[in-house]
Amino acid sequence: MELIARGRDADVFALDEHRVLRRYRHEERPTDRESRLMAHLAACGYPVPEVYEVTGTDMVLERLTGPTMLEELARRPWRVRQLGRMLAGLHDRLHGIPAPDWLPTRFGTAGDDRVLHLDLHPGNVILTGHGPVVIDWSNARAGDPAADVAMTLVTVGGAEVPGLAARLGRGLLLQAFRSAGGTDPAPRIRDAADARLADPNTTAAEAAWLRKHAAAAPVPR
Repeated sequence: MELIARGRDADVFALDEHRVLRRYRHEERPTDRESRLMAHLAACGYPVPEVYEVTGTDMVLERLTGPTMLEELARRPWRVRQLGRMLAGLHDRLHGIPAPDWLPTRFGTAGDDRVLHLDLHPGNVILTGHGPVVIDWSNARAGDPAADVAMTLVTVGGAEVPGLAARLGRGLLLQAFRSAGGTDPAPRIRDAADARLADPNTTAAEAAWLRKHAAAAPVPR
């Protein structure tokens, strides 16, 4: 099999022109729940890959054609504001979906929990010919939409990017994302920063940024 993508928790292999295999490196990853949620979201009209088969740590998924939003930003930086608004729209659409009662809760509310992706950044959006599709639902939970938006802000804000132009582009992306979104992330910024600091995948540079900026500011810039 051809390795076509490698993430922090999983590898993606091409099976044929229409299918990919997403294989987690750790047995504890809940592929059954992830695939069940993706089927639920698809039934609600939210753009996710189709799931064909689930076995242990493996998921056979629809193969999507198109760049990630992150790749598109690198190729066509003049689209940065448009893509920031698109990312906000994907959050708003997702947060309009009530969480199913079997989805575990994180950052819960007083009783109106919504589906949260909790890793919805430009690297997890594929820009297909039919529109954007959101991938990698392994972290998804039920909870407060403000936490989902805050998690995107601290994840993108703290990411290591090379060069001044890329950092300026990131600032414009986050500015468009914040202004277009329908949810105020400020009450959950500290929670999101703490969650990122507790993640073993967070790099030392990311952790330093989180401690310096996200924990002190209402909205990172």
